[in-house]
Amino acid sequence: MYYIVINFTNDTMTDKKFDCIIVGAGPAGLSAGYTLAKAGLSAIILERGDYPGAKTVMGGILYSHAIGELIPDFYKEAPLERPITEQRVLLLTNDASIHAGYKTKKFAPEPYNSFSVLRAQFDGWFAQKVDQAGVMVIPKTLVDTVLKENNKVIGIKTDQGEILYADCVLACDGVNSLLAQKSGLHQEWQPQDVALAVKEVLTLPKEKIQDRFNLENNEGCAIEFIGTISHGMTGIGFLYTNKESISLGMGCLLSDYQKSLIKPYDLIEEVKSHPAIKRFIDGAKTEEYLAHLIPEGGFNRVPPLYTDGMLVCGDAALLVNSIHREGSNLAMKSGILAAQTVIEAKNKKDFSRKTLSSYKNKLEESFVIQDLKKYRRLPHLLHTRNELFSRYPQLASEIAAELLTVDGRSKAEKEKKIIKKIFGTHSLCGWAKMAFDFWRATR
Repeated sequence: MYYIVINFTNDTMTDKKFDCIIVGAGPAGLSAGYTLAKAGLSAIILERGDYPGAKTVMGGILYSHAIGELIPDFYKEAPLERPITEQRVLLLTNDASIHAGYKTKKFAPEPYNSFSVLRAQFDGWFAQKVDQAGVMVIPKTLVDTVLKENNKVIGIKTDQGEILYADCVLACDGVNSLLAQKSGLHQEWQPQDVALAVKEVLTLPKEKIQDRFNLENNEGCAIEFIGTISHGMTGIGFLYTNKESISLGMGCLLSDYQKSLIKPYDLIEEVKSHPAIKRFIDGAKTEEYLAHLIPEGGFNRVPPLYTDGMLVCGDAALLVNSIHREGSNLAMKSGILAAQTVIEAKNKKDFSRKTLSSYKNKLEESFVIQDLKKYRRLPHLLHTRNELFSRYPQLASEIAAELLTVDGRSKAEKEKKIIKKIFGTHSLCGWAKMAFDFWRATR
């Protein structure tokens, strides 16, 4: 494991001035730190967990593009699990499933498209690279106060009373960002803005993983699933192959959990017993159980990203594309762009709100905001269209069963029954409105 453990000392830390203080050693914070170090700026990263990755939960897919900008050959040394060569989508009812997928050898060779990862290992390795580049990563440190002077952020104070000063502070402290809240950039998120994700890491021999997922060599498979398995809640599940384990999880809106009174751990146990999932994990042993809040609000809920002396990055800024299950690559890109903004401000010797506003411009010119903006209407649609997680999957299953059952009835008779089922759910106008809503939500 790549854990960095450095303790505060009054001689090295207290009252020291940095170019930048980064709070949070996740993908955003580490990417920012690495970028700043390569530019020769002084920076420090503070992490509340016992080690980088200790407080981080994600499904487990890392896209190569963003990390490749920083460390082009990262895959030659980073603790990665499997390059993903197959993507599957499952539509689940209580007892049935419909499958779709894409598999290609194009994603098998270098430089790869994506990997399954175990975040504690990967974040530890990344933190070590940042430390080697010249930025200290300090774990077990909770930042609970933003220091201001003339309404400009000038530093932070930890819960142990250590005070650090900087020209700029980066809030990379996750979805419940205390820094962003205390600096006045956003209020506490509403339950409909976040999902509660529950994840298990289940150990399974490599040979069984290869066989059950029909994998060759060290290739990996990523499976996402939706349907009635979520009991009408807005949510998505995932199943990712690691070298000798499987990452399995389910995330649903926190507001839906509150309404349904369903317990997350009961839901994950139900997922594990579903016929389409059970065959993959049979005999596997739970090694790790994690739960975490995931941003779901999309573009319309992105808070102000800058103020005098401070920028907000990654999950703290709700920069997550939940439609495409992308979070870490957006976080890394935001960390890189935030660091570039700090570098520009350093050259100008101006860390005012006006100068730091170029961070927002950079994000808007990148895929980060462009992708979020493209799907800005979709979160609301998914949150309000309960049929997507109830009636529609059941309807699709009933249609498939009708088509595939050979029982002596004519195909014309079957078609009539299917049409009756379809228009028993919505009228022609209702289906047209639904199609239009989805078309509009992706434009």
